[in-house]
Amino acid sequence: MADAASRLTALAEELLGEPLSVRIRAWDGSESGPPGAPTLVIRHRRALRRLLWKPGELGLARAWVAGEIDVDGNLYETLDHLAALLWERGADAKDSVHPVRDPRVRAFARGLVELAGPWPPPAPPAEEVRRRTGAMHTKRRDKKAISHHYDVGNDFYELVLGPSMVYSCAYWEDGGSLEDAQRDKLDLVCRKLALKEGDRLLDVGCGWGSMAIHAAREYGARVTGVTLSIEQAAYARKRIAEEGLTDRIEIRVQDYRDVRDGPYDAISSIGMAEHVGSVRYREYADDLYALLKPGGRLLNHQIARRPEKDEDAYRIDEFIDAYVFPDGELAPVGRTVGTLEEAGFEVRDVEAIREHYALTLRRWVANLEQHWQQAVRATSPGRARVWRLYMAASALSFEHNKIGVNQILVVRPTEGGGARMPLRARAWTASATG
Repeated sequence: MADAASRLTALAEELLGEPLSVRIRAWDGSESGPPGAPTLVIRHRRALRRLLWKPGELGLARAWVAGEIDVDGNLYETLDHLAALLWERGADAKDSVHPVRDPRVRAFARGLVELAGPWPPPAPPAEEVRRRTGAMHTKRRDKKAISHHYDVGNDFYELVLGPSMVYSCAYWEDGGSLEDAQRDKLDLVCRKLALKEGDRLLDVGCGWGSMAIHAAREYGARVTGVTLSIEQAAYARKRIAEEGLTDRIEIRVQDYRDVRDGPYDAISSIGMAEHVGSVRYREYADDLYALLKPGGRLLNHQIARRPEKDEDAYRIDEFIDAYVFPDGELAPVGRTVGTLEEAGFEVRDVEAIREHYALTLRRWVANLEQHWQQAVRATSPGRARVWRLYMAASALSFEHNKIGVNQILVVRPTEGGGARMPLRARAWTASATG
């Protein structure tokens, strides 16, 4: 089929009502678009069938995961251009091109049908979560969701995360390494929790054990870490044994809702609450409140989204839900703070570290790209492509203030209302060693 790229460019420009700012290279070798612009590579016309069958983000995601579309050049720049074209053309831009009655949409669809080749539509890539039924955020369904995301393979995560094995926002200083920034984040959490020798710490969603190890080794805490990932737990236990900390740290494969051995002096929840879900968030807050001693502190480190004009209209991102964090939900920071207060906590500090996560994600993407072939062997080509796209797109979302991340420090007050906090509340800004 001659010059598929020019035909696709013309169809897209007619639909959008403006020139494309990206270049298109099609499966027949043809190219069209501004010279020197980021290039969207359509390697197989099967990608068009996916888009016809599932218009919008999920169709594009399926084509990306299957390797049918790619980017030649700077991934971040290309994603920025595509976002401006498809998702940021005004408040109603996403919906303005969907109605079937719109003649531009119908003309675009007819053109794609001519280019797309024979039906039926391709099956979704193997990496996509299969259709889920039943209520969200039951213990059984949450365990499956966590397994989908975290049981990808410890070797894969070692390549992406680096030696720190911390899968949450680092805390940066100019010129520092990823490992330094992750160590500084863990130390910041410990100082905000005012950990000291012998304190009992519950680490909810303990990952590969990095927070537990830091708290036990550097602060003398006795740590219980819980995770729903069998692979994470096995890896964490091995690291703990190598550190000689088995007498101070216990790692359990356990739902946080089943922890019953409180009270704890402190609780850390780092990058876990995004999995809880709006229907369970008050239960999450109540459970952690019950597990803390009076005067105990909870550090809740959580990604937040911007508020919607109509909160009932909020929907989980299709790509993230299908390929990355099944059933994951983000809430505005104000709602999270309000729910923690309703559970009885006193909010003592909120620190926004949005820019830090953009830096962290860019380092993870660089690690993945540097070790691409090993990452593919450790999991699958499709899974590696999922992580590259989601981390790069997330970095841009943090940079553009579409989403943020906050450390919320709360206290379970004593019976008399005390918080056992220093008069200068940000005493933790000085390092433990001064």
